[in-house]
Amino acid sequence: MSWYVARWALAFVFTEVVEVGVYRCALGDRVAQPWLVALVPSLVTHPFVWFAFPHLPLPWEWMVVVAETFAVVVEALLLWRWKVPWALAWSLLANGLSLGLGLLSRSLFGLP
Repeated sequence: MSWYVARWALAFVFTEVVEVGVYRCALGDRVAQPWLVALVPSLVTHPFVWFAFPHLPLPWEWMVVVAETFAVVVEALLLWRWKVPWALAWSLLANGLSLGLGLLSRSLFGLP
């Protein structure tokens, strides 16, 4: 496994640990197996954010803005599909927490 894929795997687990709790709260009892379903939004968006968006010809800061906007919108649409009220707010909360805590962890520990 390449170092880049290993770093992605670590970042993905970090993201899921942060976002699953938020999405589990958002889902309530609207779906069967809410803990499992709470994994889905990040599972859909994270590979694109990690593997596709860095190839855009943009400065790093703008790439992050575009990638995180993509993640927020797609994840909010999934929540909306599952009839979650305030889907965009939940998505902003989940993604804001994972981005903020991820950047903090990277600055303190060099990971993810």
